[in-house]
Amino acid sequence: MRYVNGMRYSAVAVVVASAALAVAGCQPGGSGTDTGDGGVTPSGAVSSAASSPTPGAPKPGSSASGSSSSTPSASAPGSSSPAASVPPSSAPAPGGSAATCSADSLKATARQAAARPAGTGTGAAVVEFTNVSGRTCVLMGHPTVAGAGNGSPEMNVPLIVKPTGAAAQVKVAPGGMAWVKLTFVQVQGEADGYCVSGSAPVVYPTMVVRLPGSGAHQVALDDGQFAECEDTVTVTAVSEVRPS
Repeated sequence: MRYVNGMRYSAVAVVVASAALAVAGCQPGGSGTDTGDGGVTPSGAVSSAASSPTPGAPKPGSSASGSSSSTPSASAPGSSSPAASVPPSSAPAPGGSAATCSADSLKATARQAAARPAGTGTGAAVVEFTNVSGRTCVLMGHPTVAGAGNGSPEMNVPLIVKPTGAAAQVKVAPGGMAWVKLTFVQVQGEADGYCVSGSAPVVYPTMVVRLPGSGAHQVALDDGQFAECEDTVTVTAVSEVRPS
């Protein structure tokens, strides 16, 4: 019986010792955390999700609107003043003075002058300008002259012009007239004639007479052609008095 009892005491002692060891193994110890499946996550590991910024959160130093400059620039005020009107150049000047006669307001004719150098050529011619417009206009200055070869103004030969007399404004009423006189170097002799200088005389069917600001006008003599020497002409300024 003692032997049997001794065996029982030994078995009980083994069971108690095993229970004590089991209880000791269940106590918390170390620095780990039980994961429930035998693995241990180190306490120093930090989830990367905890360190990532929250989506949509504004960064430090930035405004919620995303623009650092929201003040609009001031627009320049528009000008409401109308542009000053410029009077047409053909309109009468202030004070009632008349405008310069335009080319299409004049009709030009020519005739041989009564007073002319002795000789057998044209000698001199008077050019008459008639105002065919409906308003008074002004002529002024000395003309330029060119001989028109074959009667064609685009085939003209400019003459050397020698102006004489002072120029003054001449007002020409509707239907009124003004004049210039052209005096040529005269042709001498009979038949074809000759020039005193020894050069040959020149004959032009027409002349192109240009007035300052009033255009060019092609004229023909009423009784012949323009015969002259040296392609040189002396001209008067426009006059309100008919020259002889």
